[in-house]
Amino acid sequence: MAQTNTATEFDDVIAICRSLFLKKTKDYGTAWRILRLSSITDQIFIKAQRIRTLEDKKVSLVGEGITSEYIGIVNYCVIAMMQSDFTEQDPNELPFDEVQSIFDAKVKETKDLMFAKNHDYGEAWRDMRISSLTDLILMKIFRVKQIEDNDGQTLASEGVNANYQDMLNYAVFALIKLGVK
Repeated sequence: MAQTNTATEFDDVIAICRSLFLKKTKDYGTAWRILRLSSITDQIFIKAQRIRTLEDKKVSLVGEGITSEYIGIVNYCVIAMMQSDFTEQDPNELPFDEVQSIFDAKVKETKDLMFAKNHDYGEAWRDMRISSLTDLILMKIFRVKQIEDNDGQTLASEGVNANYQDMLNYAVFALIKLGVK
């Protein structure tokens, strides 16, 4: 039962993130194609750091809460996974339908990973604090930065895409815990 509930909650949160992503794709095209992976990682960092600051200070001077930042983390993680598959020979401007299809494929891969890990961890995330999910995202960002600084070389760890997938899933978990539907 819990897995079915998690699947529905995951899909509901992703539908919100996807809708915003696709609206922005209609507005801006695929301008994000110009970004290097390290710049996308830094965008995720900025969002996670803002969440942590808001969690600590309990007030926003800009008037936006943490929900929009977690949605941004989800979408930037998908962008990073998409970008990592492209080469410099690929066009910067991609057809909307192609972007939509790739977005869906990356989310499906990430959801499949989440269910495998959820099985092994017994949905431990449900008993975690949202602030711990924020900290895990920040830790994963620092891991990705280190891997990027090492030109993608690792000795014993997963690569950057696995970290982007984990960050995406942590952000979805946070959004679920925040009651986003």
